[in-house]
Amino acid sequence: MSERLLAGITSRYIDTPRLRTYVLSSGLTNGIPVLFIHGNVSSSRFFEETLVMLSCCPPRYRLLAPDLRGFGRSETKPVDATRGVKDFSDDLNALVAALGYGADQKIHLVGWSLGGGVALQYALDHPPSVASLTLISSMPPYGMLGTKDTLGNPCWPDYAGSGGGMAHPQFVERLEKNDRTVESPFSPRNVMNNAYFKPPFRVAPEREEVFISEILRMKIGKDYYPGDSATSENWPGSAPGTKGIFNAISPKYCNLNAFSEIDPKPPVLWIRGCADVVVSNDTMDRGRLGRRGAFGEAWPGEEIFPPQPMISQLYALLDTYYRRGGRYREVVLDCGHSPHIEKPETFRQEFLRFLGGQ
Repeated sequence: MSERLLAGITSRYIDTPRLRTYVLSSGLTNGIPVLFIHGNVSSSRFFEETLVMLSCCPPRYRLLAPDLRGFGRSETKPVDATRGVKDFSDDLNALVAALGYGADQKIHLVGWSLGGGVALQYALDHPPSVASLTLISSMPPYGMLGTKDTLGNPCWPDYAGSGGGMAHPQFVERLEKNDRTVESPFSPRNVMNNAYFKPPFRVAPEREEVFISEILRMKIGKDYYPGDSATSENWPGSAPGTKGIFNAISPKYCNLNAFSEIDPKPPVLWIRGCADVVVSNDTMDRGRLGRRGAFGEAWPGEEIFPPQPMISQLYALLDTYYRRGGRYREVVLDCGHSPHIEKPETFRQEFLRFLGGQ
């Protein structure tokens, strides 16, 4: 498949003390830096059209989109899940320094899905250096799966129901086999088109091939995706391990609630799709499937293991942020998990309006 980038996009490798990082860029070389952080099972190229669209409207910004460790073309290094998403945050901080941005240079952060969690962690780690924060369909502050309320309380004390064991084995197998077909609902192509986007939306065929190629570049294994797991006496029988991405976003290790306390408090734009099936209050997790009878009597019930209230958890975090002196604006679009891809012009307008207000 073609590796040719869209017109106006350049790429290079940046060596840092932590990671050799592949970075896409556009816009003014000396412009205001905007760092785009991609989601899980994707890469920087999912922002490629966004970087083109924003590079000249107006020509004020330096737009940068790196591949996180183990994604795309960046170096693969193990993810220490016991640090939550701090491996990614630390990698990005090293990249920012290697690009020549000093401590006095504020950076606009844009995080999609997993990238939203990484952006929140970066703001927690380096609050004075963050000019603004844009969360696109962001993961909730208590990680993915295994929590039952807006405070992030776990369904079980050992966080069973989250972590590396929750990745669907058929999906992982098809990733390992570089499956480009549509023969299974668990093929990467079908997962992307039915979960990343609101059907019947499809990107142009040539872009779909690029996206599938990028998904298949992701490193598979216990040190990365999905990670390892531990057995549990609690339903559904799997608890988090200590390695890899699914464990890094387990609530056992990932808790971003302290974001509401940072000082100074950058403005936040939260933009999401109303038909998102990845991050929602009724996402397709085991709580929802249990509610619908998929596990029969094995499901421990609504009181113990409901669907994770992901959107409500984000509201709770941002409302607390607001009460403590921060400000945020929510934009909800008629789309799925990828507003910047599904509704590019509306995203452009909302994002530039947000940046222009800083």
